[in-house]
Amino acid sequence: MKSGSNLEKVLKAGHFAFTGEVGPPRGANIKALKEKARHLKGMVDMANITDNQTAMVRMSSWGAALFVKEMGIEPNYQMVCRDRNRLAMQADILGAYAHGLKNILCLSGDHQQFGDHPQAKGVFDVDSIQLVGMVKKMRDEGKFLGGADIDDPPKMFIGAAANPFADPFEWRVFRLAKKVRAGADFIQTQCVFNMERMREWIKQANDMGLTEKVYILPGVTPMKSIGMAKYMKNKVPGMDVPDEIIKRLQGVEKKKVANEGIQIACEQIEEFKEMKGVAGVHLMAIEWEHKVPEIAERAKVLPRPEV
Repeated sequence: MKSGSNLEKVLKAGHFAFTGEVGPPRGANIKALKEKARHLKGMVDMANITDNQTAMVRMSSWGAALFVKEMGIEPNYQMVCRDRNRLAMQADILGAYAHGLKNILCLSGDHQQFGDHPQAKGVFDVDSIQLVGMVKKMRDEGKFLGGADIDDPPKMFIGAAANPFADPFEWRVFRLAKKVRAGADFIQTQCVFNMERMREWIKQANDMGLTEKVYILPGVTPMKSIGMAKYMKNKVPGMDVPDEIIKRLQGVEKKKVANEGIQIACEQIEEFKEMKGVAGVHLMAIEWEHKVPEIAERAKVLPRPEV
């Protein structure tokens, strides 16, 4: 399968991938979107464009992705199962591919009760594993889910998410295996702070042979403040922030906390470079896009490969 995806070429060439993320605006403000994205140009192999993340209404992922693509940054078009049925999903995938989008990340989506429209009807016509399988069927078999042939199938590089930190931990690697079997080409994980648990999860994936079938990119998020660290530890479902991270941030002067947060992220990236079964990292700077060049420099992932 050749999707023409830059990320696919980087990974298949054996380079350590470095991807980023851009959250679309809460309006039609293209200037704000481009201001965020410009810090990623030349720094990342691809940028995720989130799809109504945290169940808050934002510009559509495919719409924002087209503006990012125009800037010379390869987008990763996200699609959540919360908001669309299989007809809308397949239609959007065709439209996105026709506009030149070559990567897709298949997600369940944050439940609507966490967002600004808690009364919204959740669709969940298919789940994230079925969505992966649907995109693969469209791409490899040239068939819609209903069985009809597709004229010019969408050759997308298919991504899925994994959370090594949700309970029960022992089931996590089997959920990963299901996504690999469904057809995921690459996996991006939840933000990693508990490196001990991450090492164990990757070891399990290695032992099961999964890392030979899929490219795994752990999620890295630099902590901006002690408040952010405590919020992620106590308020964000599925997040695992060890006490030692908070203690380390508390151990430096207030004005140096952000720098320490970046240092922790860079240390993680350095370890991931050497970790068997890890193909790259996914940097989620979360409204801190202007720090991406500094992080890329300090983590020694520049220059990005030309493929």
